[in-house]
Amino acid sequence: MIKVINNISEIIDLYDVFILDQWGVMHDGNKGYNHAIEAIDKLFNANKKLIIISNSSKRKLSSTCRLKSLGFNKNHFIEVMTSGEMVWQELKNSIQNYGSNLNNCFHIFDESKEDGLEFRDGLDNFSFVSDICEANFILACTPFQNMKPIDYIPILKSALDHNLIMFCANPDYITIEKNNMKNIFCMGTIADLYKNMGGEVVILGKPSKEIYIESIKKINELDKTKTIAIGDSIDHDIFGASNFDIDSVLISSGIHNELFKNSIEIGLNNIISSNTWDCKPTYICTKFSI
Repeated sequence: MIKVINNISEIIDLYDVFILDQWGVMHDGNKGYNHAIEAIDKLFNANKKLIIISNSSKRKLSSTCRLKSLGFNKNHFIEVMTSGEMVWQELKNSIQNYGSNLNNCFHIFDESKEDGLEFRDGLDNFSFVSDICEANFILACTPFQNMKPIDYIPILKSALDHNLIMFCANPDYITIEKNNMKNIFCMGTIADLYKNMGGEVVILGKPSKEIYIESIKKINELDKTKTIAIGDSIDHDIFGASNFDIDSVLISSGIHNELFKNSIEIGLNNIISSNTWDCKPTYICTKFSI
């Protein structure tokens, strides 16, 4: 049974480890929510272990350094792990597990993003090609500028013809655009499209267990019954928590806010009655406050 809570104070004594999503939970892309900053301070002062797991395509160091500008103390977190870091490490250290001679990379990224090309730093063994027909694999970080999902069909058809594997650095389907607060698609949408076309996709971010396993390595003998994940995506945060066999809190004011626009009770009924999701959150809370 899903329980509606008013804030995290109601469950603070039940858990020792809090795994947090970023966007929609901690911040809006520009600055941290005051209620989230206060919640993290209080959880830290209560000796709770705090971990960030993000489906950002950014590297771990970039995400960690950005916390200060968002209003958070990076020293409050024992780990910050991103799906981008997971994919970068996989390409750097384990590309041979996916086939031989995977040398030429077709890189999907937004050139206007400050860290688009920076993702390639350290991946010196690869040649980055602009023609999909010359590629051995795809690295999907952020959508190309001014392209809609349907515009990727020719690229994906060519990739499928050449039997290319796609490494998706951001598995999220949608995010909220900073300027107009509308939902926009992420690379997870394109990866899902490619998978449905018959392509092979590697995802190491949420909801895959791998990113949870990596993020808790600094904790000796993790007690999963005392661990909870807090996020705003059923597809990634809640499903990921379920895959890792831990409890979860769905923040209803995030990307699923339309489900809850009339009331949190109606939104709860929408989730329970929906055939879209096999997993359900343990709790629902309007925002990450304490």
